[in-house]
Amino acid sequence: MPLRTPQRVLARLQDAAGPDASGLRQAFGALLIASLGGLVAGLTFGAITGTLEELPGLLVLVPAAIGMRGNIFGALGSRLGTSIHTGTFRLSWRSDTVVGQNLLAATALSLVISAAIAVLAKALSSAFGVSETISLADFFLISVVGGVLSSVVVLGFTVGVAGLCVRRDWDMDNVAAPLVTAAGDMVTLPAIFVATLLVGVGVLSELIVMAGVAVAVVAFLLSWRSRRQLLRRIVRESLPILVIAGAIDIVAGLTIEHQLESFLAYPALLVLIPPFLEETGALGGILSSRLGSKLHLGIIEAKGLPQRAARDDFVIILLLAVAVFTLVAVSAEAASLIVGYDSPGLLRMMGATLLGGMIATAVAVGVAYYGSIASYRLGLDPDNFGLPLLTSSMDLVGTVALILALIVVGIA
Repeated sequence: MPLRTPQRVLARLQDAAGPDASGLRQAFGALLIASLGGLVAGLTFGAITGTLEELPGLLVLVPAAIGMRGNIFGALGSRLGTSIHTGTFRLSWRSDTVVGQNLLAATALSLVISAAIAVLAKALSSAFGVSETISLADFFLISVVGGVLSSVVVLGFTVGVAGLCVRRDWDMDNVAAPLVTAAGDMVTLPAIFVATLLVGVGVLSELIVMAGVAVAVVAFLLSWRSRRQLLRRIVRESLPILVIAGAIDIVAGLTIEHQLESFLAYPALLVLIPPFLEETGALGGILSSRLGSKLHLGIIEAKGLPQRAARDDFVIILLLAVAVFTLVAVSAEAASLIVGYDSPGLLRMMGATLLGGMIATAVAVGVAYYGSIASYRLGLDPDNFGLPLLTSSMDLVGTVALILALIVVGIA
């Protein structure tokens, strides 16, 4: 009798993964690549500590700037995945095509949200007691220039992934969120660093800020009032949730800012932050994308109690989480040893990462499911709401879960 319980659990896991074994492999492969991307971002994070000290308050902006790339282009990948599933995908920049309007919407959103999070970073820093920060103009300069530089790269990457999925017959829902998030992480931190070089460069800095304001306003007006229905709908549905997501990410940055001494004591923890937060968002993003497509295709209904197809996805995500967070801890520890960063040790790193990761993943499952069905019931596109809501929530939840886990294992 005692053997039946583990046997039943194993059979249940195999049953959940079996019908979509190829999808599970695709997702795991994408998460591995995302973990490496996050590791590169983490090493970059550790390398710019001097810049963080020279520009007080910049750390508050970093999670929001990184998160926005994942939110905007992860949602773009999710919408393109749905377009592929429904047979409307055709690669084109023309504004009368589904893909063209999606690309124009993502471009406009990048400009507008980069400007918005600069204002939010300054306002929330003051509200949460971070008195000494860089000026609003400096926040704006760094956010917009860094956002434009990184968005160009991530936009091209997202379109390339979509084209590759069509050619290779891969499921975009399984690979878009982790790969696009990884690309955003790897590109955004270096782009922000480049943007910081423009701070205090006299007239040039002022001209860039004025030009950025003008371009952001024009992008907002043209997209908000566009005659293209899909473009207009994406922007109008996405902007409110992206602003909320930006505010949540900034609060996550403030949480890290208040615990900065603990992280500086063990620089290996700074290496850990980007891949840890990236994987929590990526796991939730995969689930959100899969649920969005299943809602569109009628495989699941928007019910309060998850149906079998949704529950199977939950099991897959939890399985992936165990493997992924173990890898994150080991790779962060190894990378830190290579570059000479102090670490609390592999066992404590693994304990904190797994504990924090599983807490965050459990929350991600709930947010992904109920966020998707709520938006669907309201007649909104889950692809516009699910992923931004989830990834930003996971940045904050992941940050709190990681700090809590560090306290539990005796690091912080």
